[in-house]
Amino acid sequence: MSLSPDAAGPVADDRGLDPLPDRPAAAVKVLGSMLRDLRLDRDMGLTAAAAVVRGSASKISRLERGESPPKHRDVMDLLAAYGVRDPAMLATVEDLLRKAHQRPWWYRYADVTPGWLRRLISLEESASRISTWEVHVVPGLLQTPEYARAVIGNGLPDADAHEIEQRVALRRGRQEVLGNGQRTQMLIALLDESVLARPVGGPAVMAGQMRFLLAAIERRWIQVRVVRFENSASLTPPSSMTLLRFAHGGLQELVYLEHVEAATYVSRVKDVERYRALLESLYLVAESRARSKAMIVAARDRYAALAT
Repeated sequence: MSLSPDAAGPVADDRGLDPLPDRPAAAVKVLGSMLRDLRLDRDMGLTAAAAVVRGSASKISRLERGESPPKHRDVMDLLAAYGVRDPAMLATVEDLLRKAHQRPWWYRYADVTPGWLRRLISLEESASRISTWEVHVVPGLLQTPEYARAVIGNGLPDADAHEIEQRVALRRGRQEVLGNGQRTQMLIALLDESVLARPVGGPAVMAGQMRFLLAAIERRWIQVRVVRFENSASLTPPSSMTLLRFAHGGLQELVYLEHVEAATYVSRVKDVERYRALLESLYLVAESRARSKAMIVAARDRYAALAT
């Protein structure tokens, strides 16, 4: 499978419309797509629409891409300019505006959610495809609470029990982007073989984590592939990386690189292409679904035996 943005893949819906826009980021995306469709239906250009809200064409473009919460006055002015008077549509827009300005679900964890992580959560919710490479641990979107607790505890040895549990709950909340297949997200997780060999949290925790991975790969919108040591020797990047793809009309592809207590977001086209090519190379040398599953089963059995 190619990770190119032009490649067709098993994504449920590529229109950028979340069927359940209950979260602020999703509501902003849905509202932006609606405004774009209305403008195009009226054959109005960005400049003309910008004049309506006393702004710039780039402001309208950002609004339609759902890159920032919309102002109520701007949206109402645009609807009037587009000739929208239908009570049902106006009620829908009002509902989307209300949801767009709600506090995000992760606000309750604000004390353990730095700005760079908040941006990632918002991007994960808007992404149509998430492709990730992990060389040390199972990706956060596929971690069990026990495994996440061990990872977080190892990375933050000075954190108290409350902070660790807050971070575990936050990680669990992020996993909802994978939903039940009715949302647009698809996850492609490439794991270095060392992830299966590193006993994070001990044998019992690892056995549970392997069981969770085996259940995850039964869902058609989740792929987990293992890259053997001998196949990745000349390819393996020194750290994890995540490529986020967005539906047509949304944000451009970008790459997320996480550090110990910070992160880098790569958006320059040439740089993104370089990381995408690296991910594609890793995908090509990764084990097949069946062989990856067999490796995870073997790891599960090994850890389960050690835990008894």
